[in-house]
Amino acid sequence: MPSVERAAVVTIERDGVEEALGRLRAVAVRFGVTLTEGDDADLAIVLGGDGTMLRALGRFLGTGTPVLGVNYGRVGFLTAVAADALEQDLARVFAGDYRTIELSTLEVTVGGETRTAVNDVVVAGGTLGRMVELGYSIGGEDLGSQPCDGLICATPAGSTAYNLSNGGPVLVWGLDAMVLTFVAPHALHIRPLVVPRGPDVTVTSLTAGLETTVLVDGQPVGALAAGEQAVVRVGSRPSLLATLPEVTFFTRYAATFGR
Repeated sequence: MPSVERAAVVTIERDGVEEALGRLRAVAVRFGVTLTEGDDADLAIVLGGDGTMLRALGRFLGTGTPVLGVNYGRVGFLTAVAADALEQDLARVFAGDYRTIELSTLEVTVGGETRTAVNDVVVAGGTLGRMVELGYSIGGEDLGSQPCDGLICATPAGSTAYNLSNGGPVLVWGLDAMVLTFVAPHALHIRPLVVPRGPDVTVTSLTAGLETTVLVDGQPVGALAAGEQAVVRVGSRPSLLATLPEVTFFTRYAATFGR
């Protein structure tokens, strides 16, 4: 990769981050890198955890700017640099010693509008403790209906979040696919399903008198009355994750989940 001339900085308010920002500035000065809060950058550097990483991946989607994380979160699965290695690893990154991984996104169309998710699309009931019934089809083929608390459609990046906590599988970075995982399904046989690029996933609300909410990366974007649908597909634009050459999906997986 070419050396970095301009780097955008994304941070969270957390103990140690202000001090880390000072350390980052010192490395940037040493390598002649201009730090900015804008979007016009060769690289975005996140001082935070997975939530901040996902927000940054969404912010820089379509700009061509990859996002690299220094872990100041709880898990930091998407980050590449440990907090105590900030100086030595960012020196390498600023010199061009990093690589970029394309991560599949999702597009959801609801109410005539299409939104992009870097993490997940969730269709869920809006009343705590009340189940909804969701019908679903893939590529026009009906797969029936399921009483549940909701349905998660997760990207590979998002598969280690809400999807994983509901028993869904982890998708390896680079897979051009999504995973469908029901939340608290009222059945013993229902299992998560991995769907490749191509076929649309159509989710239909079948619950009379109760709206379901459609969320994109945790933010509500619409509601479905009975009979209304949300259509989810693997997105046309990938998000760009920057990492050190030796920090692969499997090294992160072993460090985070293998203990």
